[in-house]
Amino acid sequence: MDIIHYNEKMLPLQDLETIGLATGGQLLLNVDDLKALLSGRRTGLMQLQNLEAENIRIKSIDAKISLKPDETGKLNLMIHPIYKKPATPSFLDDNEAHKLEKGEVGNYLKTTTDDKGNKKEILVEYDAETREFIVSDTEKILAPDMVNLQFLTAAQKENYRKGKEVTIADKTTFGYSATDPQGVKANKLALVASILIDGGLTYVVYKGLNMLFNQQRNEVDAAKLSPGYYNAVKDAENESPRVPNQMSRSYTRSGSR
Repeated sequence: MDIIHYNEKMLPLQDLETIGLATGGQLLLNVDDLKALLSGRRTGLMQLQNLEAENIRIKSIDAKISLKPDETGKLNLMIHPIYKKPATPSFLDDNEAHKLEKGEVGNYLKTTTDDKGNKKEILVEYDAETREFIVSDTEKILAPDMVNLQFLTAAQKENYRKGKEVTIADKTTFGYSATDPQGVKANKLALVASILIDGGLTYVVYKGLNMLFNQQRNEVDAAKLSPGYYNAVKDAENESPRVPNQMSRSYTRSGSR
């Protein structure tokens, strides 16, 4: 579960104006895309204008954007266009890459070695819209402490970070996804995640959630939310100064975080 990482004032406004996403100091992003950016995720697919790179000028292109902080904390704009062919990471074999591309599996959990020779666990997904493999460091995936006021066990948190589905007592099932603009998918249209930060609970309200991988859902049933959800919303409203209301870390060419 992601909460707001960045302040709107930190956005690279000039870069956003250059590609047609701001004008006269005013953002032209919709609310969902702005929330995704400020939460460290990718936006949805959008049309960008007047891109320049290596003496090449592109009048318009469909792409997603995200933010990447440099060593000083300054946010740089990252652009993720639609590639003709995905660049397969070395830790995926051809069969695994094929299954991800075809949507036969939602993700793969892999163990790799970083630049210092330390082993780390990563979650690999595929963004069919931009034709990129998205790689998330599982240690950087923030699991909620509660969902709909129900505490998650240590095992449930671990499963969430590993890209597995988690089901709580009110029959809400959800899972992490770096390819989703909200960062989470569920069998319900909405849920409230609670995260313990600085000794207090921060509530993140998610609405209009997409379906879980490779699953269908009855939209009528999906709209039937539990008493725990509504009680969590009330608690969130009472703690409004701390509530992001769902207001990645960024990506390189291969989609790595």
